[in-house]
Amino acid sequence: MSDLFATAEDSGSNVSRPLADRLRPKKLEEVVGQEHLTGDDGVLTRMIASRSLGSLIFWGPPGTGKTTVARLLAGETELAFEQISAIFSGVADLKKVLEAARLRRSQGRQTLLFVDEIHRFNRSQQDSFLPVMEDGTVVLVGATTENPSFELNAALLSRARVLNFNTLGPESLMRLLERAEALEEKPLPLDEEARAVLVRMADGDGRASLTLAEEVWRAAREGEVFDAEGLQRVAQRRAPVYDKGQDGHYNLISALHKSVRGSDPDAALYYLCRMFDAGEHPLYIGRRLVRMAVEDIGLADPQALGIANAAKDAYEYLGSPEGELALAQACVYLATAPKSNGVYTAFKQAFADAKANGSLLPPKHILNAPTKLMKETGYGAGYAYDHDQPDAFSGQNYFPEEMGRRRYYDPPERGFEREIRKRLDYWARLRKERGEP
Repeated sequence: MSDLFATAEDSGSNVSRPLADRLRPKKLEEVVGQEHLTGDDGVLTRMIASRSLGSLIFWGPPGTGKTTVARLLAGETELAFEQISAIFSGVADLKKVLEAARLRRSQGRQTLLFVDEIHRFNRSQQDSFLPVMEDGTVVLVGATTENPSFELNAALLSRARVLNFNTLGPESLMRLLERAEALEEKPLPLDEEARAVLVRMADGDGRASLTLAEEVWRAAREGEVFDAEGLQRVAQRRAPVYDKGQDGHYNLISALHKSVRGSDPDAALYYLCRMFDAGEHPLYIGRRLVRMAVEDIGLADPQALGIANAAKDAYEYLGSPEGELALAQACVYLATAPKSNGVYTAFKQAFADAKANGSLLPPKHILNAPTKLMKETGYGAGYAYDHDQPDAFSGQNYFPEEMGRRRYYDPPERGFEREIRKRLDYWARLRKERGEP
């Protein structure tokens, strides 16, 4: 049985080849963790059965079998297989591969062109695939760890189907370890707890789990069995899969924001710590906490913005690691505070009106009249000074006459906004009693 992840052409003795290479599946049904694609009713299984394979984009984390599946697809459909990497290949390499594919096409054979890390190609390089995809010269299979919606051309995406590769769960990783033990004909020198720890260390990456297993076999002396602590000592700690410029970054900040919005302080703290652990800059997190205070709490608790800002300032003053505690305190405060997006939605509506209605003149009664001419044309006429009115409220219209009155801010009865709503409702009642709009 071959490895889940290495190349089909690799040669040499099993001893010199990495374990992950030797365990690459030889059949599509041997791929673990992607049953939605390769199972009996999987998307790729159906494509192969119909003998109709279109261009595809494989999107998923490292070590989930994207390269392996591409190779198996070529074998199952009897297509010529060509592989290039967007990291190491330039325009000249791409031209050679496409010329070879055109030659094969003229001889009646189609090519499956596998492009690893396809998002690394720039826009013009991605566009070069379009003609050969359209005329059937190649079936393009691109692999990416990044969100295709952001990283790939719309024209390329419209010609290819995006298939998601899932992170491997604990059961799938355990199956890989069992296959490795069968291949090596010896058990992993780990107790049950250490075995579970190794699976967690792999972080959903099949290749990583096999690499860690190989390190354990190399390190173990005759008859030695590692416990969890021993495994940590031998294998060290594998860093979380997290790229501060890419999907891991956006996924965790989204999870943190939504946990705060959902008033779950425990989940919010968990994702906050995940980001700290992965090396995210605390000041970025501080800025996002300030954003949460104004977007999701607003005037339901006006102190939230001050606390979030103070936590950011405290981090700048204290530095790490003491400053992280200030951010954690603000995170818990925001998660437990009453929530309102009243100002956020009101702002968006007002901004839309500001853009849509152009440069309308405010009503003349609220304009200053510093010159005689302006007074004669009605500037300031009829203005009611609110402090001189009953309840310090005149109720006059402040919107441009062409727009009429608008109400954007409609606060819910939560926290401090309950008092604001009472005031707004009172003003509306006064206007109604006066017969004003």
